[in-house]
Amino acid sequence: MPTSLQLHRINTTYPTTTSAAASATTGSDINCNKNSQTSIWRVHPSISVPDDANHYHTHAVGPNQCCSTVVQTIAAPVAAVWSVVRRFDNPQAYKHFLKSCHVIVGDGNVGTLREVHVISGLPAESSTERLEILDDERHVISFSVVGGDHRLNNYRSVTTLHQSPTGSETVVVESYVVDVPPGNTKDETCVFVDTIVRCNLQSLAQIAQNLAKSNCKSS
Repeated sequence: MPTSLQLHRINTTYPTTTSAAASATTGSDINCNKNSQTSIWRVHPSISVPDDANHYHTHAVGPNQCCSTVVQTIAAPVAAVWSVVRRFDNPQAYKHFLKSCHVIVGDGNVGTLREVHVISGLPAESSTERLEILDDERHVISFSVVGGDHRLNNYRSVTTLHQSPTGSETVVVESYVVDVPPGNTKDETCVFVDTIVRCNLQSLAQIAQNLAKSNCKSS
């Protein structure tokens, strides 16, 4: 069964003040905060996220940051997808822009630090990342970038897995917030990061589907 992927960049920012200049807006490109104050960003209502998971995709967005959401439907059960996603020590299993990963602090629980090295051809060499959330019950994982040689400063990603309405598929929702690098626009930054996330989730879909098929044959 083919997978489906959606890119949701029609999102809403909710300002933290009530001034007229910071009034809430909605539009075709409101994936980033466009005023001079920090805003609260939430997933667009068109994305079906369970109520108990919505707060994971709520981000505080500064004036020089952008944010977006990528949604991937995978023809595999949540357990199969989660078994791949939860491996903070092995992101290169489905993130093919990474060539290696080494845990430098921790044992895989929240607070663990990893150093990943990026394949050649990208504007980065390495990234140091901290595990912020790992919830095996709710299927939530989040990490933040805390160092390295790259241009994605203050990057934070949250990924949640949800059973599809049909019950036979998994819906993966990944949202992020990141600083806009000097010399780039918010749109340029979001297009670049969206592309990376989209490729990662498409790869995840193939791996999880193959794993689910293998599990079915062995059972």
